[in-house]
Amino acid sequence: MISKEVLKKIRKLEIRTKGLVNNIFGGEYQSAFKGRGMEFSEVREYAFGDDIRQIDWNVTARNRTPFIKIFEEEREQTLMLCVDISPSGFFGSRSQTKMELSIEICAVLAFSAIKNGDKVGLVLFSDTIEKVVPPKKGRTHVLRLIRELYTTAPKGTQTSLSEALKYVNRLLNRRSIVVLASDFQDSDFQKQHRITARKHDLVNIVINDSLEDELPDVGIISLRDAETGAMSLLNTSSSRVREVYKNRVSLRKAALENYFLSGKMDSIHIYTNQPYVRPLVNFFQRRIQRR
Repeated sequence: MISKEVLKKIRKLEIRTKGLVNNIFGGEYQSAFKGRGMEFSEVREYAFGDDIRQIDWNVTARNRTPFIKIFEEEREQTLMLCVDISPSGFFGSRSQTKMELSIEICAVLAFSAIKNGDKVGLVLFSDTIEKVVPPKKGRTHVLRLIRELYTTAPKGTQTSLSEALKYVNRLLNRRSIVVLASDFQDSDFQKQHRITARKHDLVNIVINDSLEDELPDVGIISLRDAETGAMSLLNTSSSRVREVYKNRVSLRKAALENYFLSGKMDSIHIYTNQPYVRPLVNFFQRRIQRR
């Protein structure tokens, strides 16, 4: 049974994100994610001005008059949302957690997809596969995906991007759009990640919170790693401690961004304390310009 609070959240999110889709993202999505290519539709009799390279010689020989092949763009695609719901995603220092931000972005993409006639599926993961919803079309289906995003509690305690992508690579038989939404607090995921990028149209959405970038000066604090449970004491009054922490985070983020760039992979970096509309619009426009 879904609580009234969750139903209220889903309804408010639908209204907010569908407005963005209708006014901003619907057309951008269609332009950025083209169909898989041209698919044979039918043959018809040759007419003056037709491209002779499209002549179907077998049909022409049988009918003793020229026939050509007609092709149409195969528009329908599958959008697979692959969302990290490990414990680190439930951190948020501002008005929303990283998980809440992921849910809103996924809702925008899902409503954009169904507006353009695409199917949408969902894989929720931590260090194991938590929930899978096969791709389908329609508003009711998208609302179910949002409900699962709000209500699925992770059983796993850590993050394994490799396990999630390995599952997605087995699940999807044909080329699809795979959106990977995570804070990317993981290592040694590159092998499966590269396989996914070769097989599918992979979009990496990196969810950040500004408090994780640098420590505030608030004296001695106790920190608990949300995924490992490890506890540590830090003296945030020490400028040296704050600088070391900031440098480590910067190096990790730079390494991740260099990895995306070297593999020519799409990535969107979004913070919980900043509007996500502009980064998404910029991403769509970059995709459109490449075509």
